[in-house]
Amino acid sequence: MAPRAIVFDLLTALLDSWGLWAKAADNDRKASYQWRTRYLELTFSCGAYRPYDDLVYESARDVGLPDSVPQALINKWDQMRPWPETRDVLRQLKEKGYRLGVVSNCSHELGRQAVALCGVEFDAFVTAEEAGFYKPHPKAYATILSALGVEPKDALFIAGSNGDVVGAAEAGMDVVWHNRVGLPTLSGSRPCLEGRSLEVVLEYLSQAEGTPSSRTSSQSPSRL
Repeated sequence: MAPRAIVFDLLTALLDSWGLWAKAADNDRKASYQWRTRYLELTFSCGAYRPYDDLVYESARDVGLPDSVPQALINKWDQMRPWPETRDVLRQLKEKGYRLGVVSNCSHELGRQAVALCGVEFDAFVTAEEAGFYKPHPKAYATILSALGVEPKDALFIAGSNGDVVGAAEAGMDVVWHNRVGLPTLSGSRPCLEGRSLEVVLEYLSQAEGTPSSRTSSQSPSRL
């Protein structure tokens, strides 16, 4: 059955935030990957909301980066860009009549700036600051589902990070993983479909709707 609503992770599934973190770290991709990985560990483990900026700075210090690096990230936030196919995929989904939502692990202000970069109007948008919890806490997913007015069984979640794959599934949603950056699989991870392009969403829906699709992406085996 096709879903009624589609919920997106923002900062990895829709936007190239990883590129911005690398830029903030003077294009040292190894250091920025360590920094971002540590940040994900902090957000996935802290549950209840702590100021986003605090986690960004703390994770940088934990991997030996100076405070100038996370400050550069915040200063350059509006330089983040959507993946090349993001706007076209979102436009197609809106034309199909799906309700679209976003839930993001960041502050309300930074989330507001980031969601505007996607170039479409979403039906609902929630940040960790508003939900009071970071994903993968169930409350974060419940907040966006409530805002969209749908039950978990009627929503499809598009994950960007590996923690979301597990968390959204545990919240009762089917999950498609846009694993653009090649993150490792976590224990308990069972996405319905995995791909390296956001077009994997269209591929999944073509199967759920029973319609043919000419789109392809690099993907892992499906359990559809």
